[in-house]
Amino acid sequence: MSHSVLIIGCGSIGERHLRCFLRTGRARVTGCDTNAALLTRIAATYQVPTATAWEQVLTQGGIDCAVICAPAPAHVPIAIKLLQAGVHVLIEKPLSHTLQDVDTLVDTRDRSGRQVSVAYVFHVFPVLRAAREFLQTGALGPVLQATVTSGQPFHLLRPAYAQTYYRDHRMGGGAIQDALTHAVNWVESVIGPADSVLCDASHQFLPGVEVEDTVQVSARHGSTLASYTLNQFQTPNETTLQFHAGAGSVKIELHRQRWGVCRAGDKDWTWHDVPPLERDDLFTAQANAFLDQVEGRPSTLCTLEAAAHTLRFNLAALAAAASGTRIACRPLHA
Repeated sequence: MSHSVLIIGCGSIGERHLRCFLRTGRARVTGCDTNAALLTRIAATYQVPTATAWEQVLTQGGIDCAVICAPAPAHVPIAIKLLQAGVHVLIEKPLSHTLQDVDTLVDTRDRSGRQVSVAYVFHVFPVLRAAREFLQTGALGPVLQATVTSGQPFHLLRPAYAQTYYRDHRMGGGAIQDALTHAVNWVESVIGPADSVLCDASHQFLPGVEVEDTVQVSARHGSTLASYTLNQFQTPNETTLQFHAGAGSVKIELHRQRWGVCRAGDKDWTWHDVPPLERDDLFTAQANAFLDQVEGRPSTLCTLEAAAHTLRFNLAALAAAASGTRIACRPLHA
């Protein structure tokens, strides 16, 4: 089945979505952006139609799916309008920068009968899926503690960061909303949503911005304690996640694409290597998973409700860093 997919916002992540939906062989893609020069390059590079106004494309008919890659404040209002027009929606992370109208989005989705997912790409990483499936068997008992340690030379990997949304919290920027949110969302898929957070965050290194690039969080997810540390300037690009239970531990080394188990009584880890995928391969897998969902197959991507829980974490972490106190993750309908 072929789908007509509208990409709203063709900056760095939008262009990747556009390219990877084309790679599925299941989509006819239209790129939309307010930057005319960018659209000229997109049209020439990918041989796709383009437009400067997504609303105009929608009124012409024929669009059944859309990917929202505009800045975070626009995600929810655009998604509501698309659903009202009968379009399935994939929303870039984070879901938003505020809880305003998120409940309306949920209600609109339910009334529309259309599909909505949020593009937390960790959900298609084979190594993470394999580790989560093992943890969910309960073979080690309930997870009692989880830890995430992550860092990368962000200024080298994304040298234009200071000219993007990243520089402004109100646009979904900063390390908490842009980077840490990936790990938090995935950990929540394993141990459930966070109830409260204590956060210390600071701008330590990245030139040209004032938002935090270094974060340390202590969180409670029900009865599970979790800690998250992240910086965006260290030399190695590494992420390690660990889950500790009474009968053993699981470690995921994302940078090595492997996960391991150390059961009670073992002297060392038993490792499971997973063939690595290039970044475009992961986003193509995400695009295929979304199209599968649209065609009626079970969702394997981040749900709207799960993304709303992670949004609560983001907002609580920002508030905790500003106040120096532990902050409860406010319920969606509060």
